Amino acid sequence: MSAPPTTLTERVALVWDRIAQAARRVGRDPDSILLVAVTKTHGFEVIEAACRAGLQHFGENRVEEAESKIMMARTALPPDVTWHMIGHIQSRKTADVARLCDWVHSVDRLKIARRLNEAASQSGRRLEALLEVNLSGEESKYGYDLSRWPDDVSQLEVLVTEIEAMQAMSGLHLRGLMTMAPLTAEPEEARPIFRRLRLLRETLQERFPDLRLTELSMGMSGDFEVAVEEGATMVRLGTILFGPRED
Repeated sequence: MSAPPTTLTERVALVWDRIAQAARRVGRDPDSILLVAVTKTHGFEVIEAACRAGLQHFGENRVEEAESKIMMARTALPPDVTWHMIGHIQSRKTADVARLCDWVHSVDRLKIARRLNEAASQSGRRLEALLEVNLSGEESKYGYDLSRWPDDVSQLEVLVTEIEAMQAMSGLHLRGLMTMAPLTAEPEEARPIFRRLRLLRETLQERFPDLRLTELSMGMSGDFEVAVEEGATMVRLGTILFGPRED
């Protein structure tokens, strides 16, 4: 039995191998999946080490923490490093998100979309955006409530109406959907959530043929292989790469 990986480079290689194996099990190209390294609560030295290990997409939850890291990165890291805001966005933080980040995974209401669009447009930027969807119905989770879809079509219509208002925004480029499955010790229990997000994306693509809703951000350290099997194009991984969060 081989020894567990001890260095970050070894852990990154093992994770990529697991992503590739999951993709091939369902006939997908492993290169179609993006690994977003979640570095929240970890120091900048962890991001530098991750870059040396071949990672270039980083996800942060809090704007204040992200800003300090992104400002250091602009002089210390390669220019192709890409920043993803994956946490809940407060209205008063939209201008900072639009200024700092390249991707936003957590657009969860029209008000936030409008404020991000306005801030990005004013600075000549265009944010790549995902709509956050709550498919589990957990009150602790943010996102558009699609917990009763497809049985409750009215939930879909709320989302459709807001997408109609967003699709012409010049500073916000809608690219797909994001969700978080319930935390569970058994990864297979997350499969229905991931499958429903894929079906929701397909449904929305039919409703909005002019949009290219190609992205599905789903899957974390405990369930990313199931997410890949169900169509994830982005997996958000922290603990499996960097260990427990730092306080």
